[in-house]
Amino acid sequence: MLRIPVSSSTIRSIGYDGQSSILEVEFISGEIYQYFNVSEYLHQGLMSASSKGQFLNDNIKYGYRYQKVG
Repeated sequence: MLRIPVSSSTIRSIGYDGQSSILEVEFISGEIYQYFNVSEYLHQGLMSASSKGQFLNDNIKYGYRYQKVG
């Protein structure tokens, strides 16, 4: 999945596949996680958030099924 580099102290890049509703997050540590059934609305909210790490924690991380990839 194509990921876009972002400005964040915890997240390196973010990708999203609208057809499968999968959000992919690469952290500064190098770990990559996929979050399932994430809406385009939440993806856009994450991309426009001033604190992407805080937005991920508050709105996605604990409410959606996920898996570590790679």
